[in-house]
Amino acid sequence: MAASGEFNPAKRTAEGDVEALTKRVKELEAAQALTRKNPTEFDPYLQNRVNAQTLTQYILMSTKGDKQLAMLMNSIQHACKVVSNAIEKAGPAGLYGLAGTENATGDDVKKLDIIADDIWIECLQRSGVCGLLVSEEQEKGIVIEDKTKRGPFCVAFDPLDGSSNIDCNVSVGSIFSVYRRKSPESECCTEADIIRPGTEIIVAGYCMYGAATELVITFAEGVQRFALDPALGEFLFVSDMKMDPKGGKKIFSCNEGNSLQWDSPILSFVENCKDAGYSSRYVGSMVSDVHRTLLYGGIFLYPADKKSTKGKLRVLYEGFPMAMITEQAGGVASTGMFKGKVQRILEVMPEHIHDRCPIIMGGERDVSAVLKGYEGKKR
Repeated sequence: MAASGEFNPAKRTAEGDVEALTKRVKELEAAQALTRKNPTEFDPYLQNRVNAQTLTQYILMSTKGDKQLAMLMNSIQHACKVVSNAIEKAGPAGLYGLAGTENATGDDVKKLDIIADDIWIECLQRSGVCGLLVSEEQEKGIVIEDKTKRGPFCVAFDPLDGSSNIDCNVSVGSIFSVYRRKSPESECCTEADIIRPGTEIIVAGYCMYGAATELVITFAEGVQRFALDPALGEFLFVSDMKMDPKGGKKIFSCNEGNSLQWDSPILSFVENCKDAGYSSRYVGSMVSDVHRTLLYGGIFLYPADKKSTKGKLRVLYEGFPMAMITEQAGGVASTGMFKGKVQRILEVMPEHIHDRCPIIMGGERDVSAVLKGYEGKKR
């Protein structure tokens, strides 16, 4: 053993290794510092575009290996992108204004109604997985007869909801619901495959074309919200949608121009809202009004009245999909008094493909307040 103070080669070598290692670490840290980008206010924006889940990824996970359903949903998102682009270019392309016809439900048809309808039909037919299509713009359902080009799904859709607002650049949208057919796939679909309660819908959603294009969708497992990044051509995940269990903001949304035709419970509720300091917000486009209700809270109403005893909104492609989304987001969707009783919208049995039903949907706080007005009334 070396005496204290004597030269020790082993110790000197260990000390040298430590010094060399420390020096090398400092050199690497310095090199990294030179190449490291200083943080900027744009970092969250760039990171979100790179890291955010796309709608395509979400569809592949949510369809759980069902390739035909994945194909259908990707065709729907493609239709939404094409319609969004058509709306964006409508002014310069001279596509505003009436087409000079009426649709299957008696509404005046806009040029963009026809274009959006053509887009949806073409995209769904080309998917090769649909057996029956029901559009607001078509009097009869479209049956896919070619065995090689049809599949197990029946789709009901409003290709351009709120199109009466399109010429003044107010938000509009597309709404859809998807059923799985019950008839044998060896046969052509019939309207009976889709004239069923909303409780049998497997997917529902809507796309809103406004300041941004957003697609909201449910596979009966919550509600997810996606926004279209036009530079990427992809819908990117924004958030899950869940209504405030306390009711959210105090907002009521309805067309008060019809108030003289309402029954007393609806009229009383709206008057009570005014006395309670509620705000009135009504766009006249169901997609816009329901979207705001889901995000902010409150209630949306389009009830039956003396003039329109079934209301004005169609069951298959307006009432059902919006009711499913509302319930999946934690809200309530009711018809109010309809055919002698208060009903859950999703349990209504349509009589034909363009049948209508009253709509009362939103947070439990406000919908319950409306329904209390019907308690004790004769059926």
